[in-house]
Amino acid sequence: MDLFLPDLAALFDAPLRRPDMRAEDALQKAGYRRIAGTDEAGRGPLCGPVVAAAVVLDPARPIDGLADSKMLSEGDRDALFTLIAERADVGIALSSPRRIDAMNILQASLDAMARAVAALPHAADFVLIDGNRTPQLAQPSATLVKGDQRSASIAAASIVAKVVRDRLMIRLDAAFPGYGLAGHKGYPTAAHRAALARLGPTPHHRTSFKGVCSSS
Repeated sequence: MDLFLPDLAALFDAPLRRPDMRAEDALQKAGYRRIAGTDEAGRGPLCGPVVAAAVVLDPARPIDGLADSKMLSEGDRDALFTLIAERADVGIALSSPRRIDAMNILQASLDAMARAVAALPHAADFVLIDGNRTPQLAQPSATLVKGDQRSASIAAASIVAKVVRDRLMIRLDAAFPGYGLAGHKGYPTAAHRAALARLGPTPHHRTSFKGVCSSS
């Protein structure tokens, strides 16, 4: 069945507010039923995986407070993560540092997003993607620049990806003390760079990234 694809960008001519269901509602009216939002966390760090999530929200079980994960406190993210896990369908995938080094960070991120969509317990029939690049998907899709500030589904995915990745980095900090991974989550802070210069990279550092390859 060929379904009409609404002009999603035209829905967001007004200044950005908190994300809502405008895009999802327009797609529902166009005939799509299970609309996923997908986003990733961890493109910039020197260490750890990039984590992607896909979320299909249930309109009958709304979740208040969804927002771009970067605009939320850790406590708010954790509370929303629990609600999302209880009320929505969630798929999660990651690309390891070795995969990132082999593919480059952009392709590894898109690959993780595609696998997160495929990991949903019930298949989506449309995917909203944060940004302006489209992963290889089996479903029709649309990109939304600043989608985590516009679409509730993408915002939910951004929260899931961020919480999962942060928790992974806390576990890595316990396994590799001295780098401060639990604090900076692998991002290139001055303290992280100093630890790399002093200790060298762990097996979870991205050797293709500037600042890691020079300390190998």
